[in-house]
Amino acid sequence: MYYKTKGYRLFSIFNYIFLGVLSLLCILPIIHILAVSFSSMAPASSNLVSFWPIGFTTDAYVKTFGNSNFINSLLVSVKRTVIATIIGMVIMLLTAFPLSKEDISFKGRSIYTWFFVFTILFSGGLIPSYILIQKLGLMDTIWALILPGALSVWNVILMMNFFRGLPKELEEAAYLDGAGHIKTLALVYVPLSLPAIATLSLFTMVGQWNSWFDGMIYMSDVKNYPLASLLQTIIVQQDLSKINVDPSMLENVSQRTVRAAQIFIGALPILLVYPFLQRFFVKGIVIGAVKE
Repeated sequence: MYYKTKGYRLFSIFNYIFLGVLSLLCILPIIHILAVSFSSMAPASSNLVSFWPIGFTTDAYVKTFGNSNFINSLLVSVKRTVIATIIGMVIMLLTAFPLSKEDISFKGRSIYTWFFVFTILFSGGLIPSYILIQKLGLMDTIWALILPGALSVWNVILMMNFFRGLPKELEEAAYLDGAGHIKTLALVYVPLSLPAIATLSLFTMVGQWNSWFDGMIYMSDVKNYPLASLLQTIIVQQDLSKINVDPSMLENVSQRTVRAAQIFIGALPILLVYPFLQRFFVKGIVIGAVKE
């Protein structure tokens, strides 16, 4: 067998070494940030911390969770991610299902498909989008963060291709049993598409959680910032005026340890979600790749 050949064994060894090194490159920065967040002020400020805390202390986390703006932003991000993922998946399924049909079953399907593809290539631009959100009265509301990106056309295309790969006989059997389009989608297509739905949900969750620019332009009050926008303000712009922290609270911790704690807390929810969706992710990553 091919897997017993010398060349295959050498390739496997090289592959395992390469993937191991790549994994370390991904994990070590997280370990470093975690070590800095648990270190005391002097070694963290002097850049002496590598992958193990020096002068172990939890003051940075105490200060972080004692920051009302940070907690508000964390809750806004959680609320945004959950609502946007649910809405996005529902709209995506309702859009991909009819677009997956043949032109005979759905007249004008190609026109609608190209209409959606057009939105990938061209957009209204930042200023028209801002004016639209303002005129709709969505400024400083969570809907300004959710509605503009509620439907991902890329996700629609992937799910549409996945639906096309499912046996048509299942849909025909459902119609013969008296099921309508919505019932067929809910009871036949959705259960068979759980790996794809889980994969695209993960993509949506990560995108919503990491999105920071819309929070900067649609929110005038820092209390309405999602976590990514607040972290961008604190870490990139280094504007500490918006974190609502008394300077006397930072006497025993450096700004670097506080920022490290906030970065780790911001990344933790997504890190916790990945293991639960991994088994679906492995199956769903090949959506639309196999046809009969």
